[in-house]
Amino acid sequence: MKTQFLKMGAMGALMALAAGCSTMSGPPENEAPPPANPAFAGVMAKFNAQFPNDKATKYEEVSLNYNNTHKLDDRGNCHDLSKYPVTIILTLDSAGKVVSSTTDVDNKKADCFRKAYADVQLPAPPFAPYIKPIRLR
Repeated sequence: MKTQFLKMGAMGALMALAAGCSTMSGPPENEAPPPANPAFAGVMAKFNAQFPNDKATKYEEVSLNYNNTHKLDDRGNCHDLSKYPVTIILTLDSAGKVVSSTTDVDNKKADCFRKAYADVQLPAPPFAPYIKPIRLR
């Protein structure tokens, strides 16, 4: 039971600290929701399996701060492509390099973020592969 709360707490902290920025022009108001990516749930389960782990919890804060400081989500002006948020899950190698990514939805915005984060270098994680989700507005 405690493990379940720790996993939920880690995910809640992640979402509360999620990166993103406001859009200037923005997408159309009547935009339809994007289709879900069926592969997302399996990758999110791998993220949740990393907890409870003090080193992983600390790395979530370190990597999110790095992402925000370097404004990695601003690459490609992806935020303006849809009004709907995108959660991207990055798979990092032992050096912190993004080796793959999965998004919760399939649309132009998600594709843009996958391209923006391709080959990004984050701080080295505590173990590899490390599964790192980021919710982007």
